[in-house]
Amino acid sequence: MVKKLDKMVLKAFLPPFFLTLVVVVFILLTQFMLKYFDDFVGKNLSAATYLDLLFFFSINSVPLALPISVMISSIMTYGNLSEHNELTAMKSAGISLIRAIQPVFIFVCFLSVLAFFFNNYVVPYGNLRGYSLLYDITTKKAAFNLKEGTFYYGLPGFAVKVNHKDPEGSGLREIMIYNHQQEKGNTSITLADSGKMYTIWDDRYLVLELFNGANYSEVEPKAPGKEKEFTQNNFKYSKLVFNLSSFEMSRTDMQLFSTNKIMRNVKELHTDIDSINREIATMRRSLLPNFLTYFNYYGRRNQGLVLSPAANDSLMKRFSSLRNEKAPFIHENHINQIKSILGFSYSGLERFKASVRDTDVFTVEIFRKYTQSVACLVMFLIGAPLGAVIRKGGLGIPVLVSIMFFILYYVLSITGEKWSKENLVDVPAGMWFTNLILFLVGLFFMNKAWKDAPLFEGNPLSGVIAYFKLYFRKKKTSPKA
Repeated sequence: MVKKLDKMVLKAFLPPFFLTLVVVVFILLTQFMLKYFDDFVGKNLSAATYLDLLFFFSINSVPLALPISVMISSIMTYGNLSEHNELTAMKSAGISLIRAIQPVFIFVCFLSVLAFFFNNYVVPYGNLRGYSLLYDITTKKAAFNLKEGTFYYGLPGFAVKVNHKDPEGSGLREIMIYNHQQEKGNTSITLADSGKMYTIWDDRYLVLELFNGANYSEVEPKAPGKEKEFTQNNFKYSKLVFNLSSFEMSRTDMQLFSTNKIMRNVKELHTDIDSINREIATMRRSLLPNFLTYFNYYGRRNQGLVLSPAANDSLMKRFSSLRNEKAPFIHENHINQIKSILGFSYSGLERFKASVRDTDVFTVEIFRKYTQSVACLVMFLIGAPLGAVIRKGGLGIPVLVSIMFFILYYVLSITGEKWSKENLVDVPAGMWFTNLILFLVGLFFMNKAWKDAPLFEGNPLSGVIAYFKLYFRKKKTSPKA
């Protein structure tokens, strides 16, 4: 009977889990596509490129989609069981709520471990492939597209204007072409009554055939003092060939992106942190020697300088005589020296702050891989007892409640990461406090489900709410004067 119970609960949980996971990943991908929509338009990308981009960024969306998918499916599963009195039948048979959620709990524990390895190894690889491809797409030129009545500047060294195009796009009329290859301004212009446009060699070259036109050019004089020469060449047929290689998307070496923190696993992030810590230690060791170089006398000639009373008296007499003889020069020199010291101090402080911040940023990335995985378990501890308490399944209330908790989880996570990166709190505290708060909320719901108690029983506001309900009820039923 127990094995049948486990199978029944898992069969009720798994279908909505995978369904909601796909839906949430699709929503996150839609948000991503809308964010970079302007970078995709007019690039004439192939379907394979779009599929690669969607696949790699769907990998990036999985760690964020798993917690909310677990919560929605757990609320739906145990909400349905409670709504159809199946949980009541289990309790009547001596099966506790803890035993009822045990099979799904074991599955979610396994899912959390799997999520960590997925987040540690698969997600960095997906980020590397996805963001490198996105960079190549955003830097790719838009596809060649002439519009009627406007200049097109996409061809290197040329500006092309066509007043009329045939519906098919190959026939052209009233063509104007400026040649800017010599970078001397509008010194060469070609006009033609009509033309034809097509591509050759697998769209690598654009051919522009011109009919009944002329080329007007301005020639610089060979000898100084002479006026510029203007030439006109009429033609009945002319042919121009443009190289379209600049419109092709070239792939950048992915290793140039591999040092980014979101493309590193835990081991690599620890290596990066060790490198930054060694750099900080080197900065600290070199701080005092570099600082002493700004002191001409006390720091460099006599480090320490407190030798004896006689030596100090001699030094003071020498300094007094030198000050009286060259006071303006010494005063200006000291001011410049102080400015140099302040500049060195500020630059060293900023370098030190930047290094410490880099350490915190890389540490945050390490903890994120753990916290996002544990969030699946925390969301289940909220969703399962909450579904048993509210006694509602389906896609209505479970989705609404899950979205509310997911927004809370997301806001708290972003806040904790921000505090950790700005060194307002320790990184472990800032990264784990979200899961800790939601875990306490889950224990509260578990206690309510265990006792079969109403969700807000014993709420201190219930008396106030009941008072106002009674007050307005009496006011509504009282006879009017």
